[in-house]
Amino acid sequence: MHIGRGLAIFVLIMCSIVPGFGQKSKKNSLEIVIESDTSFSIYKGKVKQLVLTQVAKPTERPYIHPIMAPDGQSPVTEFRPNHHLHQTGLFWGLKRVNGRDYFMKWKGDYWKRVSTKITKRQGKQVAWQTVYNVLDSTGQTALVETQNWTFQEVDGKFVLDFEWKGQAQTDVTMGKFYVGGLFIRMPWTKDLAGEVINASGQINKQAEAQKSDWLDVGIQRKGRSDMAHFTLLDNPQNNAFPTPWRVDNEFGVGPSRQIMEDWSIAKGATETIRYRILIYTGLINQAQIRAVAKAYQQRYAR
Repeated sequence: MHIGRGLAIFVLIMCSIVPGFGQKSKKNSLEIVIESDTSFSIYKGKVKQLVLTQVAKPTERPYIHPIMAPDGQSPVTEFRPNHHLHQTGLFWGLKRVNGRDYFMKWKGDYWKRVSTKITKRQGKQVAWQTVYNVLDSTGQTALVETQNWTFQEVDGKFVLDFEWKGQAQTDVTMGKFYVGGLFIRMPWTKDLAGEVINASGQINKQAEAQKSDWLDVGIQRKGRSDMAHFTLLDNPQNNAFPTPWRVDNEFGVGPSRQIMEDWSIAKGATETIRYRILIYTGLINQAQIRAVAKAYQQRYAR
């Protein structure tokens, strides 16, 4: 694949500042590979099995799609389904930011890329960052949004750690709404089984707008008898912990402080929000999820 001059310079810089950048990956390790000037992917093992792709275009909201099942046999995210064209796999988008919608609006009059950076290219764990300006109606930056992602595989499950930092360039208020923040769209149709369950045992729409320190969504994949799952773990340092959750009619889910209340970031201040995401196939093991959630919470105990 042709690499433009700017991307080639980026690769040379990364080779100089990131240990191991440009070297061959070891057996069964992870590696981030630049696909173009707008995307890079994680591969694992000598066979280079695709894990996921991060898309970061200059004038569109960033997103992760596809994310593959850990066995590599099928994607577990969906891109712009007919019922929700604005939803792009795994993404972050806020509603009513000073009245402006960054959840349903993904194009360049709302988003402008500042930078992307691979912070750990290969090994048992890899990491990367995207930085975007979130634009107001006049084209000025309302928020500088930084997304930090870390990926690893543990006991056959994919583990994604997500950190969002919003640095306000003016006073911003996120108005109360039924959705807004991190969101996952899985491929589901009415002929496929699906289930949402939270830490309190509330199922499907019972879990809508309910506070919980974790939530699991499982969808049967076409051509497979087992379920693909995302388990999202809330972080005790998040200001809304335990966060209320959005659960839509097609099993799209995400933690959303906006369901509960308006919230604000003062000019010059930075809000930090973190989550952990588990991706796996098979039967849900709630006892194991509770143990993972407990360990995650203890790591960030105030």
